[in-house]
Amino acid sequence: MSMPPKLKDALSDIRTGLGLWRVWMALAHEDIGDQHRRTTLGPIWLLITYLSFACTFIFLFDRGHGATNYPAHVATGLLVWFFIMETLTQSATLFTREESFIKGTRLPFSVYVMRLMVRSTIRDGYALVGCLAILFVSGTTFSFAWGWSALGLLLILLTAPAAIIIIAFLGAFIPDSQFVVANSMRLGMFLTPIFWMHDGASGVRAFFYDWNPFTYFIEIVRIPVITGQMPWQAFTLCLVMCLVLWVVALTVFALLRRDLVRVL
Repeated sequence: MSMPPKLKDALSDIRTGLGLWRVWMALAHEDIGDQHRRTTLGPIWLLITYLSFACTFIFLFDRGHGATNYPAHVATGLLVWFFIMETLTQSATLFTREESFIKGTRLPFSVYVMRLMVRSTIRDGYALVGCLAILFVSGTTFSFAWGWSALGLLLILLTAPAAIIIIAFLGAFIPDSQFVVANSMRLGMFLTPIFWMHDGASGVRAFFYDWNPFTYFIEIVRIPVITGQMPWQAFTLCLVMCLVLWVVALTVFALLRRDLVRVL
């Protein structure tokens, strides 16, 4: 059975885009430089922003009301959330921001997807430095179980391009969705267990913990650091979500790719 032409074109776009890794790496680094070109501290502001949020939550919320290693809880939660929020919020306006490039060049659309993912990764790299500093200061014991956290971060990176594709096309074809995504991310920061903890009891908090997909992407990074154990259930759920998102992303990419220039 032959592959549908639109799907074949979509896969060809992705394959060609991945081959142009020097292009999207260079563009992503240029973005970071442009954003901080006229500042004194440059990208160090990204680290300061992360530490400001983390320290505010750690000291304002009374260390989780007696929770074990609450600084590590907040530090790891914010690390993942900053990447998710940055990536999804920027995805909604990706193709409209890149309109001049899209109409003026013949670069594969996947180049713009990877450009955004790498830019978000670089920005979150500064947050990672802050996260490690908080873990060190709070006395969190390093263990080889942190390797599971690294694997969790890798899974998040593998999931990101699929989410970017879906939301970027949604933002291009339904412009109002840009505001829906932005507002959802602001609200999601409080509905996701970043600075609060689930005590096991039923209720509204349990609902948002159990049915919030972001919970599990945070837990696959957080739990190995705090407990030294691998959260197999959370990791399995994240892997399933990754695969589902890629199926949806490839479908959307195949169906809407040829019409993108027309709607911009």
